[in-house]
Amino acid sequence: MQDFITFIDKGGYVMIPLFILSVLSVALILERCWFWFLVGGRGSLGRLAKLNACFRKGDTTGAKKIVKNDGSPYGAIANTLLDDGASDAVAMGAIEAERPRIDRFMVALSTIITASPLLGILGTVVGIIQSFKLLGAQEVLTDPSDVAGGIAAALLTTAFGLIIALITLFPYMLFRGWSSRAIGRIEAMIAAAQQGDST
Repeated sequence: MQDFITFIDKGGYVMIPLFILSVLSVALILERCWFWFLVGGRGSLGRLAKLNACFRKGDTTGAKKIVKNDGSPYGAIANTLLDDGASDAVAMGAIEAERPRIDRFMVALSTIITASPLLGILGTVVGIIQSFKLLGAQEVLTDPSDVAGGIAAALLTTAFGLIIALITLFPYMLFRGWSSRAIGRIEAMIAAAQQGDST
């Protein structure tokens, strides 16, 4: 705990929002990982394949059994299609209703990726300004390590900000890929339901 307080103290007050962003980033990443683990697991994808087969055959009874207790976006959209029909208007409304769940926290993660390095640079600039003030206040520089130490401490914020951005970037891109695949699977399910309605 003492090392952590020293680390925050060395970087200056900008380290506090950076630390908050790091905790927030980890929490959001864990939440999204859990969501996609439940939605994209083998069991869920297996149910989706069976559901598509029932839709294509026009077997609404079988489809209802499959999605009876399915709380995933696939299940919610399938229930809407079964209850209201598989028209384009219903399908688009169902997708838009579930999109917030699929893309949840993506804007927040994107903001963290952008804001963390900027905050880090801000902390470094403030630290360097303070170091130059110290340098200007002394007519004769007695200990150069004072200035060097101040600049080194100021660079901590840039390093910390870049680390936060990098740690957040890779999961963010992964979640974007999973989101695109989920939308593709939903569109395939809608196509199967419309095919079943037309037969």
